[in-house]
Amino acid sequence: MSPVDKRVDQYIAKAKPFAQPILTHLRGLVHHACPDVRETIKWGFPNFEFNGLLCNMAAFSQHCAFNFWKGSLLKDADAMPGKNEPGMGNLGKIRQLGDLPSDPKIIRWIKEAMELNQKKIKAPSKPKPSAQPMPIPKSFEEALKKNSVASGQFDRFSPSHKKEYIQWIAEAKTEETRNKRILTALEWIREGKGRNWKYEKKAK
Repeated sequence: MSPVDKRVDQYIAKAKPFAQPILTHLRGLVHHACPDVRETIKWGFPNFEFNGLLCNMAAFSQHCAFNFWKGSLLKDADAMPGKNEPGMGNLGKIRQLGDLPSDPKIIRWIKEAMELNQKKIKAPSKPKPSAQPMPIPKSFEEALKKNSVASGQFDRFSPSHKKEYIQWIAEAKTEETRNKRILTALEWIREGKGRNWKYEKKAK
């Protein structure tokens, strides 16, 4: 068994009684499958490294979790217990040792994860959500149409500047407040000022 990290010992010792045998067992399987594994603590819970991050485990108030860093790339990822429990790790909620898949299966997954790291295969990056422009309140849109100077300047604003004005006006709780904000916005926009121009000026 490769050297252990005392911080992982402490993490297991502080876990709730139900979690301690689960964490100890999973830790043993990782070391059995990967004798050269390195233990560490990242993000507040035990992680195992082998040519990069390999897997991790964590204890919560009523369950434990075990996750492979590249779990989505494992051959039978879709059949793993955690598939239908997003955020619970690849093995789902583990409340007792009996909730774990068989040792040979877990060891096979660990060895497969090791191979992915050895081959330097990267996990697929998560697609960035497309930035959807915020809808402009109808009253503000109509006011802009009536003021060509402000409308032209608003069109030239960056998305973040537009969003600041739209949010400010949309958050008005009364019609009177909304109308006052629209008039103020038109004045500032005509002058090419962002919604927070006062603070920007102070920052300079």
